[in-house]
Amino acid sequence: MEIQKIISELQYKAVRSSGAGGQNVNKVSSKVLLSFDLKNSLGLSEEEKVLLEKNLSSRLTSDSILILNCDEDRSQLKNKEIVTKRFLELIRKGLIVPKIRKATKVPKSVIKKRIKDKKNLSDLKQSRKKPNLD
Repeated sequence: MEIQKIISELQYKAVRSSGAGGQNVNKVSSKVLLSFDLKNSLGLSEEEKVLLEKNLSSRLTSDSILILNCDEDRSQLKNKEIVTKRFLELIRKGLIVPKIRKATKVPKSVIKKRIKDKKNLSDLKQSRKKPNLD
């Protein structure tokens, strides 16, 4: 993964934020939309693209474009920085390959302990019953 190459492929678009905010929201385009074309990226290898497409499938469009937005700050520049950091973190997490779980055998001592505990509980419950006088 070549971070600088990936960052150069990002496309930013500034739009007006939604919601309450008064004059600033109505006049200033401070919300930043980031879009990244995963299929046509030159900064990622083919294996990385396949892994990201699998791990980020719910966040990608049908054309394999990742779209993120940020309108947390009143400054367009800060929103751009925030959304870029969020994007890089998302890519890093998407490239993590989970370890394959190895099935292990249950130790005999654990099985013996479980059976012993069951027997003890059974004896305890049996001792609570009324004696059979027949």
